This record gives sequence, C-alpha cells and structure tokens, in this order.
Amino acid sequence: MKKVFALFKTAFFAVSFSFVLQQCVPGKGSSLQVNTLTVEGRDTLLGSDILQPRFSWKIESGKQDVKQIAYQVWVSGNSDALSKNEGEIWNSGKVASDSSLNILYKGKPLQAFQSYYWKVKIWDNHGEEAESETAYWSIGMLQPSDWQAKWIGLNAFNKNDQPDSTFTRLSARYLRKEFSADKKITTATAYISGMGLYELYLNGEKVGIDVLSPTVSEYNKKIFYNTYNITKQLQQGANAVGVILGNGRFFAVRNYHGRPNPLTQIAQAQYGLPQVLLQLRIQYADGSAAWVNSDKSWKVTDKGPILANNEFDGEEYDATKELTGWNKTGYNDQAWKVADLMSPGNVSIEAQPNENIRVKETLSPISMHETPRGSYILDMGQNMVGWLTIKVKGVKGDTIRMRFAETMKGKDALYLANMRDAQVTDKYILKGDGLEYWEPRFTYHGFRFVEIEGLKSKPGIKDFTGKVVYDNVATTGTFETSNKTINAVFKNAYWTIRGNYRGMPTDCPQRDERIGWLGDRVMSSYGESFLFDNSRLYAKWLDDIKDAQKENGSIPDIAPSFWDRYADNVTYPSAFILIPGMLRKQFGDNRSLEKQYPAMKKWVLYMWNTYREGDLVLKDNYGDWCVPPESLNMIWSQDPSRVTNGGLLAAAYYYYCLGLMKQYAIQLKQTEDANNFNAIAQKVLTAFNKKFYNAATKSYANNTVTANLLPLSFGMVPAEDKATVCNNIRNRLKEFNDHVNSGIIGGMWLMRGLTDNGMPDVAYKLATNTTYPSWGYMVEQGATTIWELWNGDAANPVMNSGNHQMLLGDLLVWYYEYLAGIKTDTEEVAFKKIIMNPIFPEGLDFVKASLDTKYGIVKSEWKKTVTGLEWNITIPANTSAAIMLPGNKNAITEGGKSLTQHQLRNEDKVDDNKTLITVGSGTYQFVIKK
Repeated sequence: MKKVFALFKTAFFAVSFSFVLQQCVPGKGSSLQVNTLTVEGRDTLLGSDILQPRFSWKIESGKQDVKQIAYQVWVSGNSDALSKNEGEIWNSGKVASDSSLNILYKGKPLQAFQSYYWKVKIWDNHGEEAESETAYWSIGMLQPSDWQAKWIGLNAFNKNDQPDSTFTRLSARYLRKEFSADKKITTATAYISGMGLYELYLNGEKVGIDVLSPTVSEYNKKIFYNTYNITKQLQQGANAVGVILGNGRFFAVRNYHGRPNPLTQIAQAQYGLPQVLLQLRIQYADGSAAWVNSDKSWKVTDKGPILANNEFDGEEYDATKELTGWNKTGYNDQAWKVADLMSPGNVSIEAQPNENIRVKETLSPISMHETPRGSYILDMGQNMVGWLTIKVKGVKGDTIRMRFAETMKGKDALYLANMRDAQVTDKYILKGDGLEYWEPRFTYHGFRFVEIEGLKSKPGIKDFTGKVVYDNVATTGTFETSNKTINAVFKNAYWTIRGNYRGMPTDCPQRDERIGWLGDRVMSSYGESFLFDNSRLYAKWLDDIKDAQKENGSIPDIAPSFWDRYADNVTYPSAFILIPGMLRKQFGDNRSLEKQYPAMKKWVLYMWNTYREGDLVLKDNYGDWCVPPESLNMIWSQDPSRVTNGGLLAAAYYYYCLGLMKQYAIQLKQTEDANNFNAIAQKVLTAFNKKFYNAATKSYANNTVTANLLPLSFGMVPAEDKATVCNNIRNRLKEFNDHVNSGIIGGMWLMRGLTDNGMPDVAYKLATNTTYPSWGYMVEQGATTIWELWNGDAANPVMNSGNHQMLLGDLLVWYYEYLAGIKTDTEEVAFKKIIMNPIFPEGLDFVKASLDTKYGIVKSEWKKTVTGLEWNITIPANTSAAIMLPGNKNAITEGGKSLTQHQLRNEDKVDDNKTLITVGSGTYQFVIKK
C-alpha cells in the first residue's frame, strides 16, 4: 500500500501524441481495432536511414479493461504478399506481450532505396483479435557511397550582395536541369539537401508542402536530407527539375569580421555559400532504374527576383526580374552559368529525423489603420510567427515595404527597439501586371503588427493574410478550466511554444537571436509535451547538443552552436541530462538515452574534474535568470535579498544531474558508472549542506525562494528539517504578497514544489494572479504570448521579447498533472499506466483536459457540484490507471453504482478522505458526495 501511495508523492512526466488514424480490420463480430500504425513515430516515413526501426500501433475497443496479450508483425517488400500474411522480410511470429510501442524490427537487413510494407495482428484479453490495414515506409541512403550526386551552387557574389557587411545580403540561387524519362514510370523519389534552405520544383510545380527546409543542424558536423515521392509530378518524356536556394543559417545572418558583435558580444559563424545535393530515382515498369543527380551538367543563376533573404532582416523580391518558366522544359538558360561544384566540408549526411516546417494556420487581420504618413498598419489580433501574403496592384517598379513588430509605439508607429538590429522588413517590387500575389520563401517574422508602405491606392483588409509557420508537430493536448486567467495563459503558452519550434526550440522568433538556449528548455520541454508531440524535435536537438560537444566534454549553452557560448556553467547544459529522461517517461523513447549516454557521462565527469572546488561544482554564469525586479522599469533586481547565490544553483543542479545519471546507468546496466555517480553525489550532498545550509534558521544561503526550493525538490534537505524549510519558502512568498519571486532556474520547480509540500493554495494563487509579477499580469496588459520579462511592457527594450516560453517554468506540468490529474507512471512509462490524483483548489469549479498519448486519448473532466464532485475519466485500450478519489468509498459511485457493487480492481482505502482504485481502459463517471 505504501508503495502504491508513494506514486502520488512523486513528480511524473506526461506525453502527448497524435497520429492520423488508419483504417483497421477488426476480427469478425469484434469491437477490437488496431490502427494508427507508425514507424519511428511517423505515420509516413520516407527515405529513412534507420536499420532497426521501431513499430507502434494503437488499439481501440468498445469494451472496458482491454489489454493486448499478443501480437504478430509482418514485413514484406510486396504489398500483395503481405495481404496473404507472407512476411518474407520479417515475420515476428505470435509474441506473447502487451507491448504495442516501439517494437524493434528484427528482420532481414534493410536495403537502400526500397519500400517496405507492414501490418500487425493483435489478440486481447477478451478472446478477440484484430488485424491492421497495410502501412509502409521507405529506406533512403544507408552508405556515403549511395550519394552519387555532387554538391553544387554558385561560388560567387553579384554587385547587390553584401557578404562583408554587418548586415549581410546574398541573392537567392536558382538551379535547373532538363532530363528525359523515356519509359513507363512506376515510382519516382527525390532525395534532397539544400544548404541553407531550398525549394524543389518539378515541371513547374513545387514538390511537397514543407517550408524553410531542411531543418537546422550543427553544420560542420551533420547535414540532413529530405525525401519526397514525386511519382505524380514526373512525366514520361521531357522533364525539368529546379531548385531555389536560400541562405538560412548556413550563410551567415551576420558578419562581424571575426570580432564579437558590439551589442551581443557574440562571434557569428559562417559555414559557406548556399548549395544543393539532389538525387532523383526513377523506377521503371520494366524493373530498371535511372538517376538524375546534381552535378556540373546543371545551370545556375543569381539574377533572379529574390535579391536578398535573411532570417533577421527579411526578404527582398523584385518581380520585374522573375524568371518565367525557369523550372519548366524548354526554358532558355543560355545566359545562366554552369553550376559550380561546392562542398559543405567533412560532414555526415543523414535522413532528417524530425518534422519539417509547414504553414499550419492562416490568420486574417482584425483591423487596418492609415497613418498620417500614408502607410497602413495591420493588426493581426495575435502575436504570431510566420509571414504576410499580399495582394497588390500598381505600377512597375513600385516598392511595397512591410515591417513587422510585436507591439505599437502609440497609434501610428511600430515599436521596434526590442528588435535590436534585426531589420524585420520584407520588400516587394511590382512588375505592374494587374493583380500581383506574393509571400516570402526564406524568412519569417515574429509579429502582431505590420506597417505597409509604398501603396499608391488604399488596400482592402482582405488583401492580406498571415501565414502561421512552425514544425509540423501535432497538437495533442486540450485544457480548459473555470478560471479565465488560467485559460488565457494556456492559450498564450500554446502560441508561444509553437511559434518557437523551428527545427530547434528557439528562444524567440522576432529579434536578432532566434537560437536554441539550453537553459530555456531544461523543464519547459517537459511542459510542452502536454500540448504538442515534440518527441522527435527534442530527440533531434539532443543530437545537435552532442554534435556541438567539444572533445574535452564541454557543452555549449546554445545548440546548434550558431553563437560561440561554451561558458561551462551547470544549469544550462543540464538540459542535456534531463531531456533524455523526459523522452523516456513521456514517449517511451529509450533509444535517445542509449545514444546520448556516453556524451552525457563525458560532460558530467568533465565538469567534476575541471571545476570541482571542495567536492562542489559551483560554476555559474547566469544566476536565477529573470527574477522579477522590484520596479516595473528595471530588467535586473538590485535587491540582494531577491538574488540567489549562483554557486548554490550550480551545485544543486549538478547533484540532481548525478542522481539522474545514476538512474540511467542502472537502467543501461552500467553498474560501475552507477556506483561512481552515487559516490560523487554523496560527496556533493555533504559539501552542499555544509556550505549553504544554515541549521539555525533551517534555510539555504540568503533564504530566497529558489535557494530553499531547489534543495527541497532535489532531496537534499535533512528529513527532520523539511517542514521548516517549506515554512521559510511560505514566509518569503508572503513578503511578496504571494507572487512569483523566482527566475527561470527556480521557476522550473516552483508550482510542483509548492504543491508537493503542502502549499497547493499558494500555487493556485500564483497561477491566477493578475497583478505584477504574474502570468496573469501579462494577460491583463493585452499579451497574446508569454513575455521574456515579467515586466515586458515596461522594462528596457534590450530584453523585451514578447514571445518567450522560458518564464512558464513548470506551470504547464502543473496544469496537467495537478489540476487535471493526468500523469504517467515512472515505470510503466508513456502512459502505459496513468496516475490520476488531481488537486481541487478552492475557487476553481471545473477542469476539462485531454491528452492524445502513444496509447490513445486520456480524458479527465471534473466539476464541483452542490452535493460534491463529478469526475469523468477516459482511459485508452492497453493501459490502466491508478485513480485517487477524494472521498471515502462509501460516498463514491461509478456509473450509478456504489464502489462496493463494482468489479473495479485493487480497490484500496488510503484514509478516511481518499480512496485509491486501479482500472483498465474505458470511460468512467465518478460521483463523490460530500
């Protein structure tokens, strides 16, 4: 009983997954279905280079307490053979197991450029069986020698380029080739990597719907390729293939001549000029195959309409220079140059493991205002990330200038000071040929407001549309309560998180930064997983961090390392230690942990061997970043009683990382490592309390909330003193009228730490405050995303990003795990077992939440009534849930029946006020009387 109840005293991780449902084939007369087949978490996986992929599926049934008891997987190179259950590539046989997640492929070696078909049959505990429809995936390049294509581009600059200025400019490159496919075509596939960004065209049509592709990487180590099925666009006979190359982060956004930027004091790397690597594979009906490769037979020009493209400064497009028909057959390219052979350096080329970026939503402006200058200002009604599409009419040579901002400076001017030196401007030069439609290709903006200049006649508001762009990850969580502030903050968090998914988790989308700070995501990655399926994004980002690790073990604060920040502090790189555990618990991803473990170990030991001072690692650079200052017009607090000792932060986090490394080592059967990490941790614990703990006052360092909260959350406080340390936290918060008083380091544990230690009322107060400093204060000031600063409406503009997720801390975790009561068990991970133990705060009348997990949708909906509480719960098939009901079992009914009349499993009384039950899958309606 103690072991079961202890589950509710631990902070758990939660996950969200959403897939396109596939048709299933249930057994005759059966309610059982098996669907949502995925390979490596993708319902469509093309061009994979994974030799042992992982298969998953979901199960549905109209019955309760449904568990899979066995499965059989077939894999074939022929879909017709698979329909006869002939799996010549792999037949797992009937496997007695309830596993339906990440089943490891164990068939014949997979071959490059082949497609594979698979299906699964399952048996359940009710004697039913079901068989899925056929799904497929394909293999791309498996060896470097599979690449016969050459990197090509243009190794030159034109007169409009500015490669050596602070504000770099480089025209887009256009490349083309015509070829013939003279036989009947069965299938055709394109494998492409464009550095920095590409758009691929075949016979005049764009291939795919991705934008800003491929995803970023540590370019001097690794470059990704994408795969597209081009069968429908390829035609028998003459064809033309074309590529537009943009700069992305490959060609330097900024060039500071090898010196630090005087504003940011950061040196910017430049990897090279844009280039493309492309192979088209054509499979003919007669069994033969042909290739079309990028090489010196291609032609190239930089005299096209995209005069400049830059992530910080925008895109400039001259429609008078359009190359009409350049990507179709018969185009006269005599004036074009022969493509140059290029090289990105000694890098590996790998299949992109995460989703590309897409246009995910469109927004219409809510208002348009004409300024005294004759310009027009659009209000999109929402701080968003993407770009503006325009419909204009004018004279040839007219220039339309669009500048983007998050806020206004009065009625007629954009507020641009927080953009620093980002120009955030798109320009379109008209060709003067009737109505013209345009949107950029190789830039994006973070904005709510757009000022449009250069129009000769008044536009209509419908002439403009906002395109919302971010990684093509599914939204998997829904959340609503009776409190309008919580709902508004949740909505702001949703817009903030997705606006900063850019192939890496960026800090902000609007100014001259837009990079992956590790410290911002130590805990935020966990909270984000309740809203989005971010599993592949963060697994890929861990690779970026590993690729950026120095030989000595040092890890940067930013990955990919577009800025040179190897500061060797503890708190920010600790993301590399925490996120693999999150991926395992949230998504059942053990592979990331196995892959990253050697590099994680290297960093932990590097910090110990390099920076140890008396058994403590005290290296810190940023402190408890963004503690709310005492005045609205300040960025940094000047009150020393608010500022936590940086050495304490580093030492506490290092201890926590050691504990995680011990757990990981045990899981990976690295016994010697586990013992070593444990021995170091015990030394750190002793030294930490000796240095920072005041036994007389029962407080740490200068008694800030963070100074006490971290040791409490990390299990470092002497057991007999925990209550007093908690009381110190309570008293400090009272001094600030129960408002947030932690920066991002303490904030990662704040809401759970308060709730787990007997202060859920205080946590609820923090969550619902509307005065400074609070999340609700941002809402009251009109924010539609989360700010970088608690006083982002008033402080110095140098740090006034209006779209930053780092201040969320563990708030989203608290929303789902504590208000909704949706957690995953730490052993039966990825919601194989669901832990449901919500709090029911005074003042909150209802919560409605859902989460599409790897096993299916979990729902938790409770509401207070005059007579007590109603709580409706949905548990997906092949899982179970441990539910803590707030009442004596004699006061509880389910579906109108008392618990004593029920067949619910493992009913157990915790005390006179709580009842613990364990249920299988199904939908349940609990009523708890007062």
